[in-house]
Amino acid sequence: MKASTLPDIELARINMVEQQIRPWDVSDPAVLDALIKVRRELFVPPAYRAMAFADMEIPLEVQSTDTHQCMLSPMLEAMFTQRLQLKPDDCVLEIGTGSGYQAALLGSLAREVTSIEIDPRLVAFATQNLQQSQVSNVRVETGDGSNGWGTTEYDAILVTGSLPAIPDSLKYQLRVGGRMILVTGQAPAMTVWRVTRTNAASFDIVGLFETVIKPLIGPTVSHFKF
Repeated sequence: MKASTLPDIELARINMVEQQIRPWDVSDPAVLDALIKVRRELFVPPAYRAMAFADMEIPLEVQSTDTHQCMLSPMLEAMFTQRLQLKPDDCVLEIGTGSGYQAALLGSLAREVTSIEIDPRLVAFATQNLQQSQVSNVRVETGDGSNGWGTTEYDAILVTGSLPAIPDSLKYQLRVGGRMILVTGQAPAMTVWRVTRTNAASFDIVGLFETVIKPLIGPTVSHFKF
């Protein structure tokens, strides 16, 4: 089908990938395919649906109230996903579910995703969105995951809000070889980090790029110095 004959919403989705995301060196074919297949507009609050593919954060206003949280820009969602280097058998922990869209992207590339959200309104919103999108391998749970969640080790961890520093507790929830993407610092200077667990007691920590995102809601963080 030629671009000129595509429905407007599908053309907007393709333009999002080609004009916003590819120019930022997101080139993994599996990630690009997920961005086309996962219907972002189904995860956006109705009042903002016309902006589903815009290069901007989208406020998460649900149940007629402002949760003070937002969907990240499509570019950041894609960058985070690519930097996790997910494999089909990976088990993923996401801290900060929001609308559920990022979790759906992760779920399209991994075996299963456990996503933790502190706001019960967003838990309900994300769960509904995931069900509507027929995503069956993402489980949303209510709680504060800023210092980890349970005792399971994961192949990949993504934190979708900024933290003051890298929590030891989250590092040690990585399996050996596991990767974590998170953002630390304060506006206007925040750093995106990739933490890789190299053995039982060692981690490789690399700064990837600078950005600014909202703080994770409700963190009680134990600081990691490096």
